[in-house]
Parts: sequence; C-alpha cells; structure tokens
Amino acid sequence: MEPFTTAELVMERWTNTLWGKLFRPKERPGEVVEVLRRECDDNALIVGRQRVVVPNAFVIGLAPEIHHKLMTHTPAVEPDLVNQVRRHAAEKGYTFAGPVAVELIPAPHEPTVRFRVSSRIAPVERQPRSGTG
Repeated sequence: MEPFTTAELVMERWTNTLWGKLFRPKERPGEVVEVLRRECDDNALIVGRQRVVVPNAFVIGLAPEIHHKLMTHTPAVEPDLVNQVRRHAAEKGYTFAGPVAVELIPAPHEPTVRFRVSSRIAPVERQPRSGTG
C-alpha cells in the first residue's frame, strides 16, 4: 500500500505545480484565464439593447511538452477553463451563440511565448429536420 501512497503524493505534487502555473490564487486569476476573459471583452458583439454575444469557442495552443504534461496529469483543465469563461460572461451579462468550448492543442511556439489563444463565435449547429415537407 505504501508505493501507492507515494505515487499519489507525486501525482498531487505534479498537479499542484501545473495548476499553479495555469491558475494563481483567487485574488489574481492565472494568465490563461485573464487572456480568455480579455478575448470575451475585446470580441464582444452587440446584437441588441441588452444582448452582447461573445466568443464561445477557444483554442489554446501550448508548447508540445506542456500540452503533453497537462493532458497526461490533469485532464480536468479544459472543463475548468470553460467554467471560468462562463462565470466571467455571467458577471458581465454576456451571452453565447452556442455551447462554450475550450480546446488545448499542441502548437510550436517561439521560445518567448508560452501559449496563444484564438477565439470565435460558433453558433449551435442545427440538425436537419426529418420528415416530409
């Protein structure tokens, strides 16, 4: 049972280190979360008096080695980032054209850039109607 406990401790240390790099303490959000929030704010589209649509599809390009570590050791990163975006949108009164999605992908970067974020407004894909017309 002791080797299992040691493995758990190692995994916990890895997880805390990786989460610490992505998310800082509550008083100051992590850099990735700030960039996602800024993507929403900078790309807001006013479609009515009280309706502001913001991007709902985000792609975060990470260095391949960082992407591999995140996907191997902390698979809950993407859902947590989605929740951060939703929370920010709720605070600002933003709406989405479709479901919010954050995708982490491996992407080669310049040595000075840790990650890149791109976003777009992705409407809900409508299913073709079945039946006779």
